[in-house]
Amino acid sequence: MNSTPIQRIVKSRRDYNTWVANETLEDYALRYTPQSFRKWSEFRIANTALGAVAFLALEAIGAAITISYGFYNALWAILCVSVLIFLTGLPISYYTAKYGVDMDLLTRGAGFGYIGSTITSLIYASFTFIFFALESSIMAQAVEMAVGLPLAWGYVLCSLVIIPLVIHGVTMIGRVQAWTQGIWLVLMLLPFAAVLYQDPQAPARLMQFTGNASDGGQFHWVLFGSAATVVFSLVAQIGEQVDFLRFLPEKTRENRTRWWTALLLAGPGWILPGAAKMLGGALLAFLVIEQGMSTEAAESPTQMYLVGFAHVFTDPRWIAGAVAVFVIISQIKINVTNAYAGSLAWSNFFARLTHSHPGRVVWVVFNVLIAIVLMEIGVFSALKEVLTLYSMVAISWIGAVLADLLINKPLGLSPKHIEFKRAHLYDINPVGVGAMLIATLL
Repeated sequence: MNSTPIQRIVKSRRDYNTWVANETLEDYALRYTPQSFRKWSEFRIANTALGAVAFLALEAIGAAITISYGFYNALWAILCVSVLIFLTGLPISYYTAKYGVDMDLLTRGAGFGYIGSTITSLIYASFTFIFFALESSIMAQAVEMAVGLPLAWGYVLCSLVIIPLVIHGVTMIGRVQAWTQGIWLVLMLLPFAAVLYQDPQAPARLMQFTGNASDGGQFHWVLFGSAATVVFSLVAQIGEQVDFLRFLPEKTRENRTRWWTALLLAGPGWILPGAAKMLGGALLAFLVIEQGMSTEAAESPTQMYLVGFAHVFTDPRWIAGAVAVFVIISQIKINVTNAYAGSLAWSNFFARLTHSHPGRVVWVVFNVLIAIVLMEIGVFSALKEVLTLYSMVAISWIGAVLADLLINKPLGLSPKHIEFKRAHLYDINPVGVGAMLIATLL
């Protein structure tokens, strides 16, 4: 692996749009992030990255696996997968923050090669538009409840409103996350506090919930595995986290405590509140079913929080208003992240296929349009099936990257640093690409 590959020189060179010259728009979509652009504080970057935890698909996933496989199996699936996601996310976060690279450059230098990482850019892009579609679907449901806008038009509105917030990259996204973090946190915690205060026995009843599975009341390997497969789709979320962590300032003796705190909280640490939100979704879905509503309604975060805020307010208008504000803020916070990460992935994918780069902004719009199509064909109704299929490929990709960082580099089988320069890489490195394909097939 250490031998220098023969570099094939081609005549074609990339064509660039003039937008690419403006790094406030471009955010180094195709290159590593230099120290001169890593100008924000550790807290600002961590706060921006943690804004992604707002996504309500977490509650929907917790509800879906609890209803399908019983709470006991869902609980163990969430806990086990969360530990694995934390452990896989830690080295990935460290290397990206240390070298200022995004997931594409990290993958390129972790045994996949220059063209090989193009495949993973497509995998990563699909993660961003699948979850963008899921989150916008939830947001459109809240808008329909609040103002009566039909879902078909709500999908379009809730998607297009994100574009202007993402055009200016991490500069604007950081402001959005900072402005919304406080009110989002209060609105998220309020219904759970009210439920536990007014109905302290609710968690105990939830523990006995068997869902639609006849064996859901006890640990069952197949049910546990099925639930874990759905949760494992979240392993690729680390890509969105490190797309922001690459802007962390260089670690020094003076800032190392702040640097490591930011890295741990905003990198692998995202799964800690993420797991809590999945369990919270299971509780709210259970309360929805206790009120005699359908399982389909119980899997909708809008309906979950209507029941949750009914423990806070008695006036239906206040309940609906609080839910609408909470859902809209939550979905804006996550979808600016989804759209931004997707624009980076598409930039890298198409730059290598077409040898041109019209600018990251173009791929923001492209990613949003794909998500709109998915929503119009009903992606939210097939939540478990979509995530189960996606998780198989995502686990294989992240696992192959992790193996290079934790095994190949310490053993000297690959360069100790992240080597992403094309002249030093194979076009397709069978080490990473081969491992990913074999794992996916298995």
